[in-house]
Parts: sequence; structure tokens; C-alpha cells
Amino acid sequence: MKGPAKIGTVGEVSFVVEASHLIDFAHDGMPKILCTPWLIWFLEHAARKAVLPLLEPGESTVGVVINVEHTAPTPPGTQVQCRAKVINADGPLISFQFEAEDPHEVIARGTHKLRVIEVERLAKTVQSKTVHKR
Repeated sequence: MKGPAKIGTVGEVSFVVEASHLIDFAHDGMPKILCTPWLIWFLEHAARKAVLPLLEPGESTVGVVINVEHTAPTPPGTQVQCRAKVINADGPLISFQFEAEDPHEVIARGTHKLRVIEVERLAKTVQSKTVHKR
């Protein structure tokens, strides 16, 4: 890392809810709405955006903890804004407070932790777990 993450740094990602972001059980009267796993994906990317300028070549981030309360539904075609703010930095472990909102209300709040990692080291760990068939 080029330096410690600064408390208060914010990363943002906005997106429009598309068909691929919807729950897969919207039938029998259940409305089509944004699913929580996709919301989490966008929230993690907002956190990552806050950290990207600090990464050295060969570094990346991985999510290690997430706590999210998805509190309101969002229909397709709606824009969602995700914000993640650095609230603590302990070397390579960076903590965030985040929220997501649509034009009507806050739809999610929570916390997240990212760890800055060395890509090559992670790749070696993954390789050691890969079973090769002959």
C-alpha cells in the first residue's frame, strides 16, 4: 500500500437495477425487486473504490466481513447509489460504514471490512488448493 487508508475517505458506485439483479423467486404475486446478493456486490465495489488509489502494483482487495441490513425493496429500472466510508484502518485491514439508497429512501446500511492482499501470494494459496486430475 502507498500509505494508510484515510478515515472519512468515501467510495461510491451507482447502478440501475436490471433484470439480472432481481430475485429469482418473483412469481405467484411476489414482486420483482433487487436481490440482496447483488446489492452486496455493489456495496463491496464502492468500498473498493475508496481503496484503489492506495494499491501498489500487484496488490488487490478481498472482502473479509460484511454486515448488511437490506431494509427496503427496489424495483427494476430504479437507480441505486452505494456509498462506503472508511471508518478504521489497521494496516491492510480497512473497515467501512456503508449505505445504499434509491430515489425514495435508504435501502441498506451496514459495515464491511476489506483486506489489502498481494495477488501473487493469494494465487499461490489458491493453486495449493486446486486438485489436478491426471
